[in-house]
Amino acid sequence: MRKFFTLLAVVAALMTIGCSPYTLVNSETYNGADLAEYHTFRIVTPDQGNLPQGMQMVTYYNIAAAIREQLVDRGFTEDPNSPLLVNIAVTVQKQIETAPAFPYGPYGPQGPYFGPGFRRGFYPSFIYPRPFYWNQNAQVITGIYKEGVLTMDMVNLEKKQALFSASVATVIDGGEGQYRNLQGIAEAVETLFSKFPVPLLSQYKK
Repeated sequence: MRKFFTLLAVVAALMTIGCSPYTLVNSETYNGADLAEYHTFRIVTPDQGNLPQGMQMVTYYNIAAAIREQLVDRGFTEDPNSPLLVNIAVTVQKQIETAPAFPYGPYGPQGPYFGPGFRRGFYPSFIYPRPFYWNQNAQVITGIYKEGVLTMDMVNLEKKQALFSASVATVIDGGEGQYRNLQGIAEAVETLFSKFPVPLLSQYKK
């Protein structure tokens, strides 16, 4: 009987792991970047753009704090003048224009001519505009076009050059449609860094 309950406990643990809401979508280094050469970082702030749709300031601070902890634990130091910018995006539902505007208006979701020139879908909403540094010919990561996917870009801001990008699904609770709590965000960001090329300092000591 004891063996039976032990087996049930193992199965339950495996089910819990298998049902984790946090899945690494991608983790990629760009332009031959050596992230270990960077010793400082700064995290994008809302005044550099706009928060993703539905994100409150407390959620931004929680995500930033979790990223900060991961980088500090890898030997990085936060510096507001660092060339290494950490940009943040969440994939949210957006309305984008897909055809030339009509020669008359009004336009938009409430306008009488809304429809032919617009479509809706889920798109990454970056705080710092990604076109400022992203190579438009780079491989498209289709997995990021899913509601709630958290994407982190690392950018050499001085050179406007993408260095690293990783995405994790999902920071939005599918059942509630709300951003996850502090613990959930910390777990999502931990997954986000699971293949980061610079290891934790504790791993150097082993």
